[in-house]
Amino acid sequence: MDLRIFTEPQQGASYETLRQVAVCAEELGFSAFFRSDHYLRMGDGSPLPGPTDAWITLAGLARDTTRIRLGTLVTPVTFRFPGPLAISVAQVDQMSSGRVELGLGAGWFGDEHHAYGIPYPEEMADRFDMLEEQLAIVSGLWATPVGETFSFEGARHSVRDSPALPKPFQQPAPPIVMGGSGKVRTPRLAAKYAAEWNLPFSSLETVVEVRASVLAACQKIDRDPASIVTSAAQVLCCGADDAEIVRRAASIGREVDELRENGLCGTPSEIIERLTTWAEAGASRCYLQILDLDDLDHLRLVAAEVLPHAATL
Repeated sequence: MDLRIFTEPQQGASYETLRQVAVCAEELGFSAFFRSDHYLRMGDGSPLPGPTDAWITLAGLARDTTRIRLGTLVTPVTFRFPGPLAISVAQVDQMSSGRVELGLGAGWFGDEHHAYGIPYPEEMADRFDMLEEQLAIVSGLWATPVGETFSFEGARHSVRDSPALPKPFQQPAPPIVMGGSGKVRTPRLAAKYAAEWNLPFSSLETVVEVRASVLAACQKIDRDPASIVTSAAQVLCCGADDAEIVRRAASIGREVDELRENGLCGTPSEIIERLTTWAEAGASRCYLQILDLDDLDHLRLVAAEVLPHAATL
């Protein structure tokens, strides 16, 4: 199983903090560093130092790292127009020599839109319409051969005679990651556009159920179901012993019993056992959400005691 590091910097993290985590994750052998794309803290606590922009952060990390893959989990379509988004992601892909992945989703957190003047369609169906059009436009811009133009007519976004530049470093395009538990539109869009389908912070039973819909959607359009990666994302709380587990849970304001139920919580052997059940259910990748970004020893423990075993799952 491929293990990736996932952060939520809107909860309080500067670029320098994120850089330290990404560089440490790279040095320890994790395959990717992903971050959420949000502009507002969720829940109680200090909002300092304030938000960092996801794609500006990843542009910096593209130059401050050399191997680790970089991406968002996920960028809301409400934040950026599809053309500028395609340009930004292609540029960061060039800056990283082809290490970028685009997680794209419908968005859900209305408060952050209102806080920073971003229009927010209240109806989920409207945001899914935006998502479908943006997937078509971003994919179409990247796929258009150099020297040709790209056009698209949509209800919310239209593109006319675009030179479809710049091109990303990766060819034919950076992988697109789609997440969500919807059973109709999400599977259909994932099957059509995504290299990976991710279900964050959900039970194993939910992953199995929705994954079946994604695979069925692939078959419906004659896509090999094995060509789409299934991944999960879980809050990580790993400790060498019970005392360390309790300390790490307390540092992120969570209870150990709750984390054992809803996250990846326990000793390294317990984490490996949980990852094994996910692998048996079809997941080949897991995003380990790190909430205490100052605790780099957390990463070191998982890299030493879990990562080698995960590679065999």
